[in-house]
Amino acid sequence: MATIGSFKLSEAHRGNPAFSSFRTTIETAFFRNNVEKVFDVAKAYELAAASPGTIETGLEILEPEHIGLPEKSRVLLFNDGTVTGRCAAARRIAGTPGIDPEEYSGILREAVYQTRLRKMYHASAVIGLARPFMVKAHLLVPQTHENILYNWMLNFQPFTREIQQMYNLSHSVGSEPDILVFSDPDWRHPDFPLGLSFFDPLHNCAAILGMRYFGEFKKGTLTLGWGIANRNGYAACHGGQKKYQQNGKEPFVVGFFGLSGSGKSTLTHAKHDGKYDVVVLHDDAFIISETQGSSIALEPTYFDKTADYPPDSPDNRFLLSVQNNGAILDESGRVVPLTEDVRNGNGRAIKSRLWSPNRVDELKEPVQAIIWLMKDSTLPPVLKVKDPILAATMGASLATKRTSAERLAPGVDPDALVFEPYANPFRTYPLQKDYVRFKALFEKRGVDCYVFNTGFFQDTKIPKQLTLSALEAIVEDRASFQTWQPFASFQIMELQGFRPPMEDFSYLKKLSERMKERLLFFEKLSERNGGFDQLPDECLHEIQKLMTSLNEFRTL
Repeated sequence: MATIGSFKLSEAHRGNPAFSSFRTTIETAFFRNNVEKVFDVAKAYELAAASPGTIETGLEILEPEHIGLPEKSRVLLFNDGTVTGRCAAARRIAGTPGIDPEEYSGILREAVYQTRLRKMYHASAVIGLARPFMVKAHLLVPQTHENILYNWMLNFQPFTREIQQMYNLSHSVGSEPDILVFSDPDWRHPDFPLGLSFFDPLHNCAAILGMRYFGEFKKGTLTLGWGIANRNGYAACHGGQKKYQQNGKEPFVVGFFGLSGSGKSTLTHAKHDGKYDVVVLHDDAFIISETQGSSIALEPTYFDKTADYPPDSPDNRFLLSVQNNGAILDESGRVVPLTEDVRNGNGRAIKSRLWSPNRVDELKEPVQAIIWLMKDSTLPPVLKVKDPILAATMGASLATKRTSAERLAPGVDPDALVFEPYANPFRTYPLQKDYVRFKALFEKRGVDCYVFNTGFFQDTKIPKQLTLSALEAIVEDRASFQTWQPFASFQIMELQGFRPPMEDFSYLKKLSERMKERLLFFEKLSERNGGFDQLPDECLHEIQKLMTSLNEFRTL
């Protein structure tokens, strides 16, 4: 078995590192007499369909039997109220500054107690879809929130007979206990007006309180899975990965990492007009083995925005469930989702794995390339990073631009870069652990590193087709790179109309400012959360080297 769900009495003592006050409080809640176990996704569907406020649409689920649903199961639509997105401000992590164990233990105990008069549902699922990495996870959610339960089971891998057999034969993942998530979306507390998502990452448990947006449950559970992976020799990846197979050539495996709107899903699912045999691992959540270079998807389905898919989109054939969308009657009298964010922003749907017909759960072939997707107008469309330390450092300062839709506080520069290390805002372990894993891939496994600017280069929009053409040149090993003077570790792909104007003082000044933004970001990280997010000094030194080289070039 992969993770630990039960203990010998001889091991059940205070000194066992699997136990903590937080985990014990949460785990104990699963055994109360007001808890009903939901064993399969068919039962979860039945409960969700009958839950007050659910809309049973006229859309039939494609091949429902493959995920354990009965024939003619329909796409369910459920809508939240004001909140239709995640709330980072509600996150608290045990072991970080300001988290008093006694205070939060009391909060969790009281939250559990307050649910004793309500029926609770307990569901189980698997995170990780191949035998080398499979983690059992459990969710406890109150009655009337059956759609959260159903969506959670759809998003992760429910225990079918086949999956149970596979899990029984899976590799042991260290001495990690199962993941436990307790929730009460109706919880209220005067000190937490936005709700509370509390994580004890070292003990694989969380409590999601006062929050009903499904994304909190998806990413909250996934966060703990990534943490387990990181502790057990894997790089945790919030990105997409695919494999290209060409006649007579070795397979080419590439990962894409970028923030929302960077083109991560577009590149992951691009079919390239059928030029290659392509298989997709996933477009959001996977892990890479540091020792083998192989990769494993963590989820079977896709939690996708519905903004770009009108009601008549053929992609809607692959819907499993829909959240925070309108509903209308179509010409045949069926109730169908009104997508494109007419009702509210960030409408979402869970899509079947069938949406990507060339989908796999594991890539045993080692990854050859990692691409950081950024929006930084001083960077040319394609960079190759030759130094492993700088490659991992660029991922740690993965950048994008603010959008016009953001509401900015007074004094915030709208042109400043926004950084999110490795495009993963869901980390519950020290950032340095991600840096070490990615650096090892570049340094020990020889993985190539590229930076794609998918926004503007100066004032010119970089076309999607140019990005795809550059990617194809890399895949086919015909890309030509030249050293970007004065930087010894950067190479650029020469692309017409996108040559860095190194003779232009204003451009050099802006490039220097962007490097300084990265340096200041790293310095702020070292001060944040009592050093929890601090990076090694070598990261700062790499950016300082770039700035020194540029300043010397400017004085020539």
